[in-house]
Amino acid sequence: MPKRKLWVRKVQTESTFPPAGVFKKDAKTIARVMATRRTSPKGIGSAIRMIQYFINRGGKILSTSRKKTLEQAKRILQRKRANSRSTASRSKRSKRASSKRTG
Repeated sequence: MPKRKLWVRKVQTESTFPPAGVFKKDAKTIARVMATRRTSPKGIGSAIRMIQYFINRGGKILSTSRKKTLEQAKRILQRKRANSRSTASRSKRSKRASSKRTG
């Protein structure tokens, strides 16, 4: 059976380019670099999608340990996004409550 060509290999992105070698580092470093506005101008969600894309593109060639590290970086970013959302919603609630008291 001929080897299938995967669609993910043909995709080329124009939007962001993570620094070379960043996916070879530890999970905390990957998460920190990917969360920067320079690497992910659209936010943390974009960073999570880039890491997932890298995992998909690696496919079977990606080692188990490297995949675990990348998944861990994704979890770090997901927690960071959840924390920032809960902080933002608390901030909105406190603003609404203070405007009701004064208004």
